[in-house]
Amino acid sequence: MSISSEHPVSADQVYRALVALGAEPQFDPETRPEGPQDEDRLRLLGCLLATVELETTEATRLGRDEDEGEVLLGWIEAVSPDSKVSANVLVNRLYRTGVQLLGIDLLGLDEGETLPGQSAASAAIVAASDTFAAHLRFREGDVAGVRQALGRAEDAVTHIQRYMHDLRVAIGDAEAE
Repeated sequence: MSISSEHPVSADQVYRALVALGAEPQFDPETRPEGPQDEDRLRLLGCLLATVELETTEATRLGRDEDEGEVLLGWIEAVSPDSKVSANVLVNRLYRTGVQLLGIDLLGLDEGETLPGQSAASAAIVAASDTFAAHLRFREGDVAGVRQALGRAEDAVTHIQRYMHDLRVAIGDAEAE
């Protein structure tokens, strides 16, 4: 499922976009006296993605379907919903969401402490991402990729069940193993 941009952007271009948005990351002047380098491109793209997601979230409100509709229309104008790119974006977005959910301190808990329900939800999102990735790889005839994605999805499903059991234990509906 290799998706390559027809016109890939450089690290410098992404950095300039971040500067224009007032969100440029700071680089250590001792290790990066010339500023961002080509090897910083993915980190910079992640910063740009976060900036755009935060800006979009700030501009839209929960329960305001017309706001989300406008955002979706803008996205569809830029990327055809039928393209391989849009499917790859969805897989990546799901995976990031699952991983990020584990890192969020939703209830002010000590760092490193994660509730079983939060872990189960994260694993469910990762399972969805990997299952969809397996589907896409199957459509492309990539049997090895299907196997790899299904292995990750099955592992995530095992974690979902374990964390759901842990949550049942926490509320007294089941005994600890």
